[in-house]
Amino acid sequence: MTQIVSLIGARGTNSVTVELIDSLKNAWGGADVKWLAAGEASEFAVAEIPDNRWEVWSDLQTLGVDLIVQPEEGRRKMMLLADMDSTMIQQECIDELAAEAGVGDRVAAITAAAMNGELDFDGALRERVGLLKGLPESVINEVLDKRITLMPGGSELIATMKVNGAYAALVSGGFTAFTGAIAEKLGFDENRANTLIAKDGLLTGDVGMPILGKQAKVDALEEITARLGISESDVLAVGDGANDLGMLKRAGTGVALHAKPSVAAQCDVRVNFGDLTALLYLQGYARDAFSNC
Repeated sequence: MTQIVSLIGARGTNSVTVELIDSLKNAWGGADVKWLAAGEASEFAVAEIPDNRWEVWSDLQTLGVDLIVQPEEGRRKMMLLADMDSTMIQQECIDELAAEAGVGDRVAAITAAAMNGELDFDGALRERVGLLKGLPESVINEVLDKRITLMPGGSELIATMKVNGAYAALVSGGFTAFTGAIAEKLGFDENRANTLIAKDGLLTGDVGMPILGKQAKVDALEEITARLGISESDVLAVGDGANDLGMLKRAGTGVALHAKPSVAAQCDVRVNFGDLTALLYLQGYARDAFSNC
């Protein structure tokens, strides 16, 4: 089966050079190079996965370049299934709420351990939410306005996939108060997340049940693809934490984006330098085909 070799670097770094891509193409006996964005993304086809792929991947990481090898057939997807925290946005929402509550360091440490797979996700979420007890519900909007920033490339990713007929779903272990706003801003078709419980304008320290964690993301993959009448192989999933691994492994293409090392190690498609537009390059879109509306 024909494989596509992609080299992707961070925007504006010119880390993907003509010399680099030509050297790799010649070493692997590849076909003609196709440039998707000058200095940022290029690709070529090979007949099979090279035996030394991961050795070359390791060498290219030192140059700030991501190497991805994937089948050519079916790489353009009909659905995007995305995590939110540290994926579509640059922060972890619960950590930002905790900072407002004065327990930022404690909650951030639990979040990091949970995302690395060192703690049970459900228990870690309940513990962190418990530390938010008494925080004014109005702080959620303050955090959204002042602390939350979008991951670069997200609007282009979603707009381009949607204009080409794809469906976009945001599925987070975070909270609906954030996913609703982010989904609307970026153009997702639907969003799923956990619910923070409030009473008399204050967070109670409880989270709505059942908790949306690793299995719920897999369930979303199954349910949405069945509803749309598409296959799981038609899905591009992206995330960074241990609770994303289920959907990343089930989707046709599962992308570990700036992921925790323990997560990235379990995924064949790893984006450590590029932004979210790297997910378009992986599907063969050139930058001049991106949509931003």
